[in-house]
Amino acid sequence: MEEPLLSEKRSELGENDKWSAYQHVGRTGSVLPPASVSVDEIRSAAASSDHYPPSIHAALLTSPEPNPDEQEAIGYQGGYGGVDYGGSTNEFQRQILDEVEIRELLIDHVGHRCCWGSRPARTWKIHAVEDCNVYIGSLETFIEEREIIRETEPYDGGDIVGKDTAPELGVWELDLRSQFPVLFITHKETRTKVPHSEIVDKCTDCAGKGDIVCSTCNANQEPGINKENLMFDCPTCYGRGLIAHRDGSDTICKKCSGNGKIPCATCGSRGLIKCKKCNGSGALLSRNVAIVRWKTLSTRKVSATSGAASVPDEVFHRAKGVQLCNTQAYQCSPAFFADSFFLNKFSSEVIAERAPVPPTARIICERHVISVVPVTRVTMAHRGRSFSFYIIGISRDVYLKDYYPSRFCWGLCPCLEWLKL
Repeated sequence: MEEPLLSEKRSELGENDKWSAYQHVGRTGSVLPPASVSVDEIRSAAASSDHYPPSIHAALLTSPEPNPDEQEAIGYQGGYGGVDYGGSTNEFQRQILDEVEIRELLIDHVGHRCCWGSRPARTWKIHAVEDCNVYIGSLETFIEEREIIRETEPYDGGDIVGKDTAPELGVWELDLRSQFPVLFITHKETRTKVPHSEIVDKCTDCAGKGDIVCSTCNANQEPGINKENLMFDCPTCYGRGLIAHRDGSDTICKKCSGNGKIPCATCGSRGLIKCKKCNGSGALLSRNVAIVRWKTLSTRKVSATSGAASVPDEVFHRAKGVQLCNTQAYQCSPAFFADSFFLNKFSSEVIAERAPVPPTARIICERHVISVVPVTRVTMAHRGRSFSFYIIGISRDVYLKDYYPSRFCWGLCPCLEWLKL
């Protein structure tokens, strides 16, 4: 069994790699599943469950090696999370902020709002500082979805690779090793022709003739019957062949060259036009095309105390926290913490909310992460007035949603759009 993953390097895969911002710190007395599994383990599990052919893909990538730069010292000292989360003395050291740091963070936050004053941040009394640490759980299910569509195009001759040369492959028998993406990529789609699925059929629109009856000059004819050389009155001279002028003179109509009749503008009075479906060939080449999509289905869950309940979940998802476990397997099971009933229950709830897999898809691999985000709620008061704000994550981002006592725009200034953290 491999050792637990300590951290992940940042990659260019977008939102699905936001967990790489977290650090992993071991827990005394906790038993965690392995953070990554080998290619053989994933394929063996897939093969035994009859979910996925194990021999048709390139090597599956496991999680990156730990990044030394992300191994900041967050120790084992107790008090992180407390009784509310079923923790024990073997928890994490909570972030400790003094008054100077709190005021500096708020002043910096206020300084980015053009219509906010810094006086309350500088002078109001810090009335209360409360720990409201939040737990975040995620389950990412990386799937491969395959479906078959039928494509048809005009047949202009050439060799046909059909079932008479070799058996047609099923959609899950196609070898796509060259197309297989990095695990947990947000989305990738590819199209590939199914070998030995080509068939040439007679075009149904023209019955294999390559031409269809002109609907302009043969509109009233019976189906399949057409007349040739039908002429129409010239619209310029109204069938006279001459153009009358105001002085009483006549000139020959240039549109019909004086004949008064013109051929059908659609078919040239042939009575037939080229079939657009087969491009005049009378035959159609059809084949099966496999549409293959790789994507990550994500389930995210936040467990917050009442003190942080007013903060939107998305703020916590974007914050930097501390990884408590990071497991990767063909299909993840709940993590086990020997000293925390809450974390065991929380992990089970995340797994139970696994995103449904479409019937045309197969699971490739799953990744389960449980993290804790340090959250500090600060209340400041002055002469019977008060307001609260939050300091969130290791990066200590400030979140202040509603009331701040020193605003000069009264909600009419675009600066309020900057509040999105």
